[in-house]
Amino acid sequence: MSEAPHRDVLITGIGLVSSLGEGLDQHWAALKADGGPRPVVDRERFAPYPVHPLVQLDFDRQIPKRGDQRQMEAWQRIGTYAAGMALDNAGIKDRTDILSRTDMIVAAGGGERDIAVDSALLTDILAASDPGRLINERLSSDLRPTLFLAQLPNLLAGNISIVHKVTGSSRTFMGEESAGIDAVRTAHARVASGQSEICLVGGSYNAERLDMLLLFELGNYLWREDWLPVWQRLSRGGGLVTGSMGAFLVLESPAHAAQRGATPVARLDGVRAGRCRRGPGEATAIARRQFDELVSGLTGGERLAVFSGATGAQPATSEEQVFLTSLRHADNHIPIRAVGSIIGHGLEAQFPALVALAALAVSHGMLFAPLDDSGCEADGSAPIDRVLVTQWGHWRGEGMALVAPAG
Repeated sequence: MSEAPHRDVLITGIGLVSSLGEGLDQHWAALKADGGPRPVVDRERFAPYPVHPLVQLDFDRQIPKRGDQRQMEAWQRIGTYAAGMALDNAGIKDRTDILSRTDMIVAAGGGERDIAVDSALLTDILAASDPGRLINERLSSDLRPTLFLAQLPNLLAGNISIVHKVTGSSRTFMGEESAGIDAVRTAHARVASGQSEICLVGGSYNAERLDMLLLFELGNYLWREDWLPVWQRLSRGGGLVTGSMGAFLVLESPAHAAQRGATPVARLDGVRAGRCRRGPGEATAIARRQFDELVSGLTGGERLAVFSGATGAQPATSEEQVFLTSLRHADNHIPIRAVGSIIGHGLEAQFPALVALAALAVSHGMLFAPLDDSGCEADGSAPIDRVLVTQWGHWRGEGMALVAPAG
């Protein structure tokens, strides 16, 4: 689905945390480091699965009450922290007159399991004469009896509202990569159509959890070997490497931004979302349509780059690589970057993080060095004008966005 925009949508604030660092300056410094970007990978804690761990954060900076921190799971703390950074970056932190009418759209996953409790219960079940009775007894003590895990995504928006006083309308989307795509799409559509003047949108993901690694392993999605860039994993069967991250954007109408004297980081020109059963060629057909809709209005002189959220999981990543390479062959001035090579894959947070990094790149008017030497990623040392963000989910969901300079 897509909506025809009626007015420009500005990105006036970005909050971003990942394995590369905290905030825009640290991320840009890491991406532009001498010798090219270098990933931060934890190979030991969850062996044989590599993980991109979150940079060390002082949560007190954005979540000052320790009581608030204690009642949040890790992914909620990450998201609440990134949301506060975005509000700070937009210049509206503690501006209750603005926050009271700031809409919020959050992409979130399910709640985190208590691994120690689950493991102990499974061990006890093996020796129990009546496993059903044992489970019922433990529900009243060890296990959470009152909160269905799928209800927990709403708690991220609730915590952001409580901690940062964002009290406009609130929506939470759940559904892996598609949730992040649709959250940004909906926020863009609301601002573009005049339904919202300012909106906080984003998501977070904690990759450092055994329950999610087990889930992905059961689906045969994970990469088990030493870290390799996304495209270079394909010749060895593919696989995703998850990454902890939080990414939030403040989207705003030009009139509202001008009224409060805000300086935008970039402009979000359009967002598209689609979904198919992933039959042969179906995802490519959706991506081709999205590309034609978003890029058709650009002039021949526009210098375009692509930030791909390719996961590494097969067969989707190989199909996406063929599609993106066809774009490069059609126009040799389109360099590609598989951003997951450097920050990992963050599911619901991945698309907001890609848009955030695209905004950062267009604000500087340049790219960073290729993230691998497979030949899929061109040099890209020339200046860029726009970045096309693409995101194919590891299982379902295809999205695209076009990010342009603010001016």
